[in-house]
Amino acid sequence: MRRRLLKGSALVAAACVTSLLATLAPSASASAAPAAPDAPPAAQQAGHGDRPALRRVGYFTQWGVYGRDYQVQDLDTSGTAARLTHLNYAFGNIDKSGKCFLTPVPGESDPWADYQRPLDAANSVDGTADTDTQALAGNFNQIKELKAKHRGLKAMISLGGWSWSTHFSDAALTPASRKALVTSCIDLYIKGNLPKDGARGGDGAAEGVFDGIDLDWEWPGSEGDADTVYRPEDKQNFTALVREFRSQLDALGKQRRTHYELSAFVPTADTKIDAGFEVRKIMKDFDFVNLQGYDFHVSGEKKTAQQSALFARNDFSVHGTVQSWLKRGAPARKLVVGMPFYGQGWTGVTGGGDGLGQPAAGPAPATWAAGYADYKELKPLVQAGKFKVHRDLLGGHAWLFDGTTLWTYDDPLVLAAKGAYVRARGLGGVMAWSLDADTADGELYRALDRGLGRR
Repeated sequence: MRRRLLKGSALVAAACVTSLLATLAPSASASAAPAAPDAPPAAQQAGHGDRPALRRVGYFTQWGVYGRDYQVQDLDTSGTAARLTHLNYAFGNIDKSGKCFLTPVPGESDPWADYQRPLDAANSVDGTADTDTQALAGNFNQIKELKAKHRGLKAMISLGGWSWSTHFSDAALTPASRKALVTSCIDLYIKGNLPKDGARGGDGAAEGVFDGIDLDWEWPGSEGDADTVYRPEDKQNFTALVREFRSQLDALGKQRRTHYELSAFVPTADTKIDAGFEVRKIMKDFDFVNLQGYDFHVSGEKKTAQQSALFARNDFSVHGTVQSWLKRGAPARKLVVGMPFYGQGWTGVTGGGDGLGQPAAGPAPATWAAGYADYKELKPLVQAGKFKVHRDLLGGHAWLFDGTTLWTYDDPLVLAAKGAYVRARGLGGVMAWSLDADTADGELYRALDRGLGRR
């Protein structure tokens, strides 16, 4: 882990964030930010002077439509869709042959959620029920309806993720394999040529749903999930793969007189950046990258710690991540800062005090996964008085502690401060993982929007 100290302009930025937090927070144990009025649609937001509009990115999870019952329609009713510029759909997968695919494979691909599942009128963005004869249904059709209602919104297909980066290294290995991968992904998601299944799918069925591709290879050149292949040559191969995506997207865009965007999710650790990313080269081809601004520490560790601090001494932080990418040649305007809409939690915490930095027995119990809780799951615990909110105003982060269990998370105050940081530093915008963890009224994204400054 690279050790970082706050100095120079970082101290100034820290002071500004501290001031904002102090202004917004009624006390050090406050649990909610003041309500903000609705933001204008993304299409109506204009930049100041020559500065481009800040990106407001959010991930929509394919599986969230099941247990969490978070539908595309919820993006509209919560007000979040009006604030977004980019909706990232998680995830698309790559098969053993090195191509994008969308056929029914449990745990690997879910065309039912993507484009086959019919929605009734009550759960549809446009209030119309899907029929048995239409070629496109499911999440893809709802995204298309959402874009029709929010004209400034772009949708990106995110490829990979932690669990589905398995075959990226193999697919990127040669010029021929890279070309085959990119061609298959563009054919499936940009041209919308879906597998035919009864009335659903067919050539062009999903055309117009996606406006670009987001690469979530975790990680080129370094360890990721247990079955994910990685090689030393991934670093150069990733550069070549990005170039291939850019070339093919531009060629199609020229034919169709449009620009297809290309982005990526990229890591915070210096070792992972240096192992997998030729920063100056790839940033020429990316429209923007989403920086990992969370999971700095996770519930599997033996001691409690912050997972998403804005500033930190001798530890990972959002500011440290931004500086790592800047010093390697990434333009500030292309750096979009990731924010967590969930908490990392420990239980069996001993040592007293406020709980941070103390030994723990293991991950805290939660609804969907031990040690991982959506913000909308944590908020009622605070409201019921079961947890006290603690804040590090200089560090720009918060955590909950009840004497035994600790959750480190971002609440509306922290997110507003981070939005202000992004704007003050001239960065490219904000990204949230994931939108289904927000409240029904979009409280967290509203706070981010407030921090960025509505315009």
